[in-house]
Amino acid sequence: MIRRLVAPFILLCSTLSHSAHADRIGAVDTSWKFLGPDNKIIVESFDDPDIHGITCYLSRAKTGGLSGAVGVAEDKTEASLACLATGHISIASPLPHQQDIAKIKTSLLFKTLHLVRIIDPARQTAVYLTYSDKVIDGSPKNSLSVVPLGTPVTLRP
Repeated sequence: MIRRLVAPFILLCSTLSHSAHADRIGAVDTSWKFLGPDNKIIVESFDDPDIHGITCYLSRAKTGGLSGAVGVAEDKTEASLACLATGHISIASPLPHQQDIAKIKTSLLFKTLHLVRIIDPARQTAVYLTYSDKVIDGSPKNSLSVVPLGTPVTLRP
């Protein structure tokens, strides 16, 4: 009986993690914890899955201590974002106007950090936004980065 209730919960939690592949670039400690890992700022890179040649670098808080060690801590909302062309930019197919390209779990259940791409076809740019949401109360804290595409963009209908 308990297995039937727990299995869907585990499946739901696993789908709320990264939706795009992230590479951890590095981390710095921000405060020492007697038990468990220290609080950190981690830096990750995300390659845009639909626009080849664009990489986003995201720095975000990671809570340590005992709660962080067992995975029940809620990470702070603060995050910073920088996206840039890291190679020749190419777009294989029409893009949606707006799309989540990464979702990062920042608490056990209810808090997610989003990395969203918004296309501005009039200016031929990709606008990247990071923000955090929560089931009941999200945060207006956000960070923005813009990459010129240098080519006309076709949007999906």
